[in-house]
This record gives sequence, C-alpha cells and structure tokens, in this order.
Amino acid sequence: MAKKANITYEAAYAELTTIVGELEDSEVSVDKLAEKMKRASELISFCSEKLRQTEDAVNKIIRDMDDPGPASEDESKDEPF
Repeated sequence: MAKKANITYEAAYAELTTIVGELEDSEVSVDKLAEKMKRASELISFCSEKLRQTEDAVNKIIRDMDDPGPASEDESKDEPF
C-alpha cells in the first residue's frame, strides 16, 4: 500500500495532489510516469480505505447514540412497570 507505514490521510492526500499536479503540468518524464502512476494508485487505495474505515466508525457511533442499549438495573427499578 502506501510506502510509509504511519502515513496520515492528510499526508497521502497532499502527496497525491502533488502527483496529479505534476501529471497535469506534464512535469513527469516518460521514464518516471509509470512510477508516479503506481504511487498515485497506492495513495488512492490508501485514502479510499481510510475514508471507508472512518465512515464505518462514524456510522457505528451514530447507531450507538440512536440505540443506547438496555437500561441499567438501577434505571429499570425507577420505572413504574
């Protein structure tokens, strides 16, 4: 995946943006094109996975907030039923 094991999403995105800019401006030599494209692919995969994991975590938090689970024994003793 990404070359650096501890790369952050922000760092990966910044590197990807740099690569895209180089490609758009034709700053990449033909000799380095395949290498840059491979790195861009790795960064896209990393960022996509990080976004998916974050989305899953946020959705879990939202579900937990919507459904707090069963009441504790102390809370259930106060209920009239």
